[in-house]
Amino acid sequence: MAEPARQHESDHEEFLDPDEVDEEQVLEEDGDMMEEDDDENGEEAQEYDAEGNPVDDDEMVELQDDSVQGFFTHKEPVYDVALHPVHQNIAVSGGGDDKSYLWRLYDGEQLYEFGGHSDSVTQVAFSVDGTYVASGSMDGKVRVWKSETGEFVCELEGPDEVVWINWHPKGNIILAGATDSSVWMWAVPSGAFMNVFNGHSGPVTSGMFTPDGKKIVTVSEDASLIVWDPKTASAVHRITSEDARFHSDVITCLAINKDSTLAMTGSADGTAKLVNIHSGNILGSFENHTDAVETVGFSDHLNLAATGSLDGRLNIWDVQTMQLRTTCEHKGPIIKAQWHKTQPLITSCSADRSVQVWDGRTGQNLKIWLGHQDAVLSFAMTNDGLTCVTGSDDGCALVFRMVDN
Repeated sequence: MAEPARQHESDHEEFLDPDEVDEEQVLEEDGDMMEEDDDENGEEAQEYDAEGNPVDDDEMVELQDDSVQGFFTHKEPVYDVALHPVHQNIAVSGGGDDKSYLWRLYDGEQLYEFGGHSDSVTQVAFSVDGTYVASGSMDGKVRVWKSETGEFVCELEGPDEVVWINWHPKGNIILAGATDSSVWMWAVPSGAFMNVFNGHSGPVTSGMFTPDGKKIVTVSEDASLIVWDPKTASAVHRITSEDARFHSDVITCLAINKDSTLAMTGSADGTAKLVNIHSGNILGSFENHTDAVETVGFSDHLNLAATGSLDGRLNIWDVQTMQLRTTCEHKGPIIKAQWHKTQPLITSCSADRSVQVWDGRTGQNLKIWLGHQDAVLSFAMTNDGLTCVTGSDDGCALVFRMVDN
């Protein structure tokens, strides 16, 4: 698209009604929309460049928008997006409007609206085979629907504000971590309560089943990591800040390698730690950032890991030697990074409003996608690595493609 759809609070109501939008409108109807970029007094609104800097009237330039499609119904920050694991032309997004939506990538068409929450939707996720889609909210509830029909399945209650949700990698069991330091587990579709995991003393910032489904790993603002037995809800290993080798501040993020043997944690103390899940031993520390580490991840293809920080740097590390391999840089804080499933590439999103793709082996920048008018909070990549769906503070979800059309 040559022009971005910038007016998220007013203009969208005129041309982005879900019942009226079609592919032609979103992809081609760009000229007239952008000509109405004036305030209520008839004065031209301030323009900004791709880095968010004001542009003087005598050097006005069109804002770059590389997106090929979008979903504009939220009107509030889009906190999370996810792609159907099988039908990858289907996305779900959740946001500050207390709702989540199921929609199609190729035309931006809304398929289903999922309501029932009374506070912001913080995370959305499909079950492993895509049969179910769930939303977790700050209202303390997890709600589940059938993705094919939009039929409501169950509402899961128990936690305080839900920070994250995670499906079992082999079955219809779902976890939720909360601000009240608890982690809950239920069966779907029955909604039956299975276990509650108590052991942290602060909000549980991240957690997940190991890829083999045999363990659960959680981290908390109390600077602790716990490995759990899902069946008994007992702690198998616990690492805290009392160990001087571990984190000294809030743990913000977590990743587990595909073999279910290693966990990586990122912290507000600016470091990332490598932990053996089976033994509970701390294997080492990744130290190169000057601000909080917000995202971590393992490559499935190479013995590499990544750390992304508020300092704007995405560091690529050799897991075996614990040495820094290369550094990729954004112009603003990095919010999320994720390795590609089928390639040695990594994608990152940032408060600088961009999404970027890098070669994890060399650090070479392969793609920069622009189009959002505020921080990019989340993204999801298709399995082939060619399409990216994003959610932003600007209230929009956009679709980008590696191959230009």
